[in-house]
Amino acid sequence: MKNIVIFGASSHGSVVLDCLEKEGRYRVVGFVDSFKRKGSFQNGYEILGTEYDLPYLCDVHNLYGGIIAIGDNFLRKHIADKVKKVAPDFNFISTVHPTALLGKDIRLGKGVAVLSGAIVNTNSKVGDFCILNTNSVLEHDGVMQAYSSLAPGVYTGGNFRLGNFSAIGLRANIIDNITVGEHTVIGAGSLVVKNIGPFVVAYGAPARVVRQRSKGEKYLSGEKNKYVRSALN
Repeated sequence: MKNIVIFGASSHGSVVLDCLEKEGRYRVVGFVDSFKRKGSFQNGYEILGTEYDLPYLCDVHNLYGGIIAIGDNFLRKHIADKVKKVAPDFNFISTVHPTALLGKDIRLGKGVAVLSGAIVNTNSKVGDFCILNTNSVLEHDGVMQAYSSLAPGVYTGGNFRLGNFSAIGLRANIIDNITVGEHTVIGAGSLVVKNIGPFVVAYGAPARVVRQRSKGEKYLSGEKNKYVRSALN
């Protein structure tokens, strides 16, 4: 098996680790994390260093590549950009949990995580560095643009379009033929029955726009991980 690392030794990193172990395609040699102490451990795997140690780590561990396990969509982009500067030829891998279901003629980009019980149905396209969390469903002919995410339990209807960096909250439901613009957040438990534009926060049943949203604004509940806060440094 080829050796890889996981960027981000946080709770989401642990979930991605579990997915990779169960998938069994790669050998995880450790985590790369900007905050946690080098030589400490997460879920039995060593913190090997930071992104800036990548050239050394690639050589010592004969790395094939790695995956970014940062839940925040915008910060995931910053980590990807850091990695590309330090190691321009670094290979970002994707992972699909064995219990996930992938339909006919789908496309998955690089750096994608399709977690336990998720479904990507026929003719759907998932862009680079997207996350489909536990038991989320991207129905037929759906499109997730780069760095977007579905939280656990999200159900989308067919022909759904999700913009770059946008996030659909826990157990939200979206009817057929809906478009959600870029950098938008749909709140947990919402029912989306009409298109939602870019750079807004919307929630409710039916979902309504409640305010504008800034590029890169935090949205995850309890987002206090110092690794995440340091990602823009």
